[in-house]
Amino acid sequence: MLSPFKNKDFTRLFSAQVIALLGTGLTTVALSLLAYQLAGDDAGKVLGTALAIKMIAYVMLAPIAASVAQFVQRRVFLIALDILRAIFVLCLPFVTQVWQIYLLIFLLQACSAGFTPVFQATIPDILEDENDYTQALSLSRLAYDIESLLSPALAGLALLLMSFNGLFIGNTIAFLISALLVSATYLPEVKPASDDKGWFDRTTFGLRAYLATPRLRGLLTMSMAVAAAGSMVIVNTVVYVRSFLELSDEWTALLLAAFGSGSMVAALFLPKLLQRLNDKPVALSAGFIMGLSLAIGIKLPGFLIMAGLWFLIGVGFSSILVISGRLLQRSAAQEDRPAYFAAQFALSHACWLITYPLAGWLSSTYDIEVAFSVLFGLVMFSTLLAYFLWPENDKTYMEHVHSKTSHLHLHTHDEHHQHAHEGWEGPEPHSHPHSHSEIKHTHEFVIDRHHQKWPS
Repeated sequence: MLSPFKNKDFTRLFSAQVIALLGTGLTTVALSLLAYQLAGDDAGKVLGTALAIKMIAYVMLAPIAASVAQFVQRRVFLIALDILRAIFVLCLPFVTQVWQIYLLIFLLQACSAGFTPVFQATIPDILEDENDYTQALSLSRLAYDIESLLSPALAGLALLLMSFNGLFIGNTIAFLISALLVSATYLPEVKPASDDKGWFDRTTFGLRAYLATPRLRGLLTMSMAVAAAGSMVIVNTVVYVRSFLELSDEWTALLLAAFGSGSMVAALFLPKLLQRLNDKPVALSAGFIMGLSLAIGIKLPGFLIMAGLWFLIGVGFSSILVISGRLLQRSAAQEDRPAYFAAQFALSHACWLITYPLAGWLSSTYDIEVAFSVLFGLVMFSTLLAYFLWPENDKTYMEHVHSKTSHLHLHTHDEHHQHAHEGWEGPEPHSHPHSHSEIKHTHEFVIDRHHQKWPS
């Protein structure tokens, strides 16, 4: 599990991630207190709106940010976004109106929409061995789970010594430390993705390539399953505990801890499992585990049984998130990884944008049993759809044909570009008019600028 830490660059990036996550957790607590200070009993509406703004920023801006990132050094891009995030968080203690919260949350999450996919796409460039990368994905999942457990405790201790505004300052410091760690990290230089069709094509490429890849279409439906099960846990745990069991908030925290524990257990054991089993059966099994857990939850069992169900949902949740990173790494050329990761980031959060309000609306308008039933159906339908969309024989190396063509774009002389020069073209990568004869060959196949359609 610790093998990725032999790489010093990964260790620095992982440390940056953990510190930034802890800082963000402090802001989550402080933001709820700020919302209550400004809006009183309407604080829930303020936080709900802020959460919706966060998801909208992720969905809208992640592909645009990935497009911009192609033309900036990755290290400079990540450092700049960390510094901007620190500045926006530092503005929160000075907020006096609710609309200012919304504006700063949008700006903050716009930076995260650019930072997170590029950061995630950098890890497989540093850890090229798939087993090491799988371990790194599990460690990343553990970091998220540990943060969800530690941040509230750290915030509670800090609030004994300072006002909630001090938590915003703590997050500011965390983002600045993250920027320093990124600045001390060697990030491999990646050749720019070839581009001959302009800004719109570059911005939408990741989404088009993602949806043109069969295994990623299956991943998208599994992302909907994750969002449906996760939304039930996040939105309705408190409803189940307070309204059905009539217990205190401490029991809500224990149920959420059961979910986090399941996620951590999966993150610890999944790398070994994936050395023996393919990704598809593991992901589908995770989806069915989440679905069956929700089905049992319809009966609203006692606390201990529900804690076991939440644990199982955590196992399935974490398993699919770890597998998603492996599939993206396998499906994208190195120079296109930020675009693919941005597409996954945007599309998966679009799923949450649907399931968050659905989970809340169903439980409040009808009852929690209806919410369990509908989200169970959504999880099972999404998992079944993934079974058909994700190819059974998911090959990496594929034979395919390139038609004869002539065009101009930025390129290097790889297996697709073997042509004569006159001397004026300059060093690689360079751009000049060139032609391709029709060719049929086999290599590791991904959707990129020269492979726009998956071979039948």
